[in-house]
Formats: sequence, structure tokens, C-alpha cells
Amino acid sequence: MSIINSIASWWMRKRTHQIELFMKYPSEVQQEWLSKLIDAAKDTWWGRKHGYNSIRHWEDFVRQVPLQDYESLKGIIERVRKGEQNILWPTETKWFARSSGTTNDKSKFIPVTSESLDGCHYNGGRDMMTIYCNNNPETKVFTGKNLGLAGSKASFHHRDHESFYGDLSAIMISNLPLWAEFFRAPDLSIALMEDWNMKLEKLTEATMNENITSLAGVPSWMLVVLKHIMEKKKAASIRDVWPSLEVYFHGGVSFQPYRSQFDALFGKDVRLLELYNASEGFFGIQDRSDSDEMLLMLDYGIFYEFLPAGEWDKKEGKTVSLSEVRMDVPYSIVISTTAGLWRYNLGDTIVFTSTSPYRFRITGRTKLFINLAGEELMIDNAEKAIRIACEKTGSVITEFTAGPAYVSEKGGGHEWLIEFEKSPENISYFTELLDNALKSLNSDYEAKRFNDLALEMPRVRVLKRGTFFEWFKGKGKLGGQNKVPRLANDRRFIEEIYAVERVQV
Repeated sequence: MSIINSIASWWMRKRTHQIELFMKYPSEVQQEWLSKLIDAAKDTWWGRKHGYNSIRHWEDFVRQVPLQDYESLKGIIERVRKGEQNILWPTETKWFARSSGTTNDKSKFIPVTSESLDGCHYNGGRDMMTIYCNNNPETKVFTGKNLGLAGSKASFHHRDHESFYGDLSAIMISNLPLWAEFFRAPDLSIALMEDWNMKLEKLTEATMNENITSLAGVPSWMLVVLKHIMEKKKAASIRDVWPSLEVYFHGGVSFQPYRSQFDALFGKDVRLLELYNASEGFFGIQDRSDSDEMLLMLDYGIFYEFLPAGEWDKKEGKTVSLSEVRMDVPYSIVISTTAGLWRYNLGDTIVFTSTSPYRFRITGRTKLFINLAGEELMIDNAEKAIRIACEKTGSVITEFTAGPAYVSEKGGGHEWLIEFEKSPENISYFTELLDNALKSLNSDYEAKRFNDLALEMPRVRVLKRGTFFEWFKGKGKLGGQNKVPRLANDRRFIEEIYAVERVQV
């Protein structure tokens, strides 16, 4: 195993030179990918419709191809799911990543082509190991296995055509080469199980005596797995279960609300490395151990544009290119990819912290916010405020969501539904701290809260443990990449959770 570890670590570090190349020549690499994408798709239905043969520059691309989102592409994607080919991308498309997202539909179905799977998603997985090995040259991560959490998959039939859909994680491990199974756990028969409770038990039995050296998965579900395994092993710490565990690769949601719980499980022995991956692509990796910024990955078959905050609500918002972005300015990410997504607005918002090379932090989503009275409360503000209130009260949060509360004719406030791992002694004090933190982080919120004129004091409702689990269970979304929507500008999620009837009075 030590020989395999040495060879694998050396092989991973070879990729470092290619990463350094796109860091040095970002605009050139991006322009090259735009040309490759246009050339590849020029004879597709989409390419012919938008005159790809005549596109020579980014300006032509912007002029000829309107901005898209899932709603505008949904009908076209459905045609591909039903068997039409050469529509958005020239090669066969038979896999679709199912994502909940924030659209009007219960699920989104994002096309996954062989090019996007190999050149983007798998390359992202390779590079997270590359960067980790480069930053930790003495690593022994390849002497054991990676415990990765995956969802499930299913097939879709239309006449004589069959396609497949599921969590991106399920699609990825379903298509891994056989040799990759040597480095991961549990085996496919367990990893792809649909019944979460059964999967949890089987996964625990299969991995608690393995030599696990790395973890990968969404924080909320990883916590459930780790606590269950520790309970089964009667272990006081994760080190008692897996002495050689080195690193946890996490992404999908902000890590901040979960940090204290992982710190308690890991101590300082397990390293953390953040990823920015989604059904639509793999976009960023934390490349430095001393900073939580992520490096924008520029050679995965994705061409990037960025929509400034003032353009988010416009039907034809004006994007800027990578070379035009500025630090500390909120942008929504627009992508064109080898999966046939063209000028697709992800709805994820970031700020750049560096432009040489391009590093960034995720700040939220354009559709996940509360704006009851002009306060424009975004996820970044909410999660920071929650963290401050927890630190000052010694409390620990499991999950939370928030939305508007309409109280009287003059307006209302924000309602927070919170499930605690460790509750504060005084919930009123916690609420005041939360309110004050929001004021310090968001000047619009502070102005609207002045004398309770436009916004009243927020209300915090404490949920019994297991409420969010029951909510997920009722929606058939246990495990996988499912995550709690942190904010919403309506009460849909709040009312659904109240319907579970597990609220503490």
C-alpha cells in the first residue's frame, strides 16, 4: 500500500503544472475553451438555431445567444430525456443529474454527457486530490479508502428510449472505472441503495472496520453517518474508529453552520478542504490550507461569464467576462459547458477575493433571500449571524431555515426555525444576538429594524431534534446531496416544516 500511495501521490502532483498554467494564463485558457465549445456544437440543433458558425468572439456569442436558466431550457432538456439527440450537444446524452434547486418544479434534470463527466466532474475529483497531495507531501491518503456519500439512481423510459437520472454522486460512482473501486467505500450495492435507513445500517457495517483515510460528502448527511458509526463502535472520537483519517472534502452547502460539530468530532487531526461542485459542473477548489478561498478551475470545459448584482433581475442582464471582474463585487455565475448548457445562469453568487489568480468565496443564491421590507438578507449574512449568536451563547445548530413572517398591517419580521444540537440557555438572548449580528452585517436590515418601523424583532422557533430529518423523509429526500434551503422570500418551507408538527412550544 505504501508503494501505491507513493505512485498515486506522485501522479497527482504532476497535474500541478497544468493548474499553474491556467492560473498564469486565465483569459487565454477561457478563450480557447469558448472556441472549442462553439466548434463542437455548431451542427447541433441549438448551434444552428443561434448561428454558431458565425461566432468568432465572445461579443458575437453574447449577441447571438440569450441568457438561459432552467425554466427556459426545461422543454429542450425534456426532448433530450425522451431520446432526441444532437440537440444541445453532439454526443449521446443519456444521464441526467436530478437536483432540487429553486425552480418552480420539484426537480431539475441537468444533462451529464461523457465529456462533462470525464473532463469536468472526474477532473474536479482528481484535482481535489492533486491539491491536497501538493499541500501535504507526506500524505498517506492512498494507503486507505475514501468514504463517499452518494444518492440513488433510476431509469426513465419513453417509448423505446431509456435514459437515467439520479444524484450527481450516484451518476459519478456508477460510471467509475473498475480500478477506482479499490480506493473507495462502501461498494456500489450499498452506495446506491435508495432506502436511506437501510443504507445507513449497511454503510456503517461495511466501513466501520475499514481503513478510511478520507471522507467526501454533504456536511449535514456526513454528520448523521459519522455519529451513527461512532455510536455503533462505542467510540469517543472519530480517531477511535479510523486512526488514519486525514481529510474531509466537503461542499454543496456552507460549512460554517456545521463547523463546531465537526470540530468536536475531528479535533485538529483531520484536515478540511472545501469544494464548489454542483450538478451543472465542478467550479472551485480550496487550494491553500491557510485560507477558505477557492480557486476557480478554468480548464474543465466550462466558459464563464459573470452577472453583476444590478443585473440579476433583468431578463437580458449584461454579463462581464473573467478579465473584467472586480474583487468584492457580488456576481451570479453564468456558464457554457460540455454538457450543452449555454449561457446558463446558475443563480449561485460569489465575490472574488483575488484576480491573480482568480479566487473567490460563495455568498449565496440569487433566489434564496428574504426581502420583506427592502432588507435584501442573503445567505452569507444569515449564516454569519447564526455563527456569531452560537459562539456567544455556546450553542450548536444542527439545521435552520428562515422566511418572512407577516404580523400586522404595518409589516412583519423574519421567522427562524432552528434545530439545535446544543440549545442556548436563553432563547430570547440568542434572538437578540442574532438580530444585532444581522444589523452589523447588513446596513439595509439595520435601517429597516430602526424603532421596529419596517421590520419587527425576529422570532426564533426551536424545533425538536429530528424535525428536518422527518421533513426530508416526507419529501423522499433522505441522504444524497439534498440540503435544507436556508432562506426563502415566502413561507413555503416554513409551513411544510410546521406541518411535521414537531415544533417545541
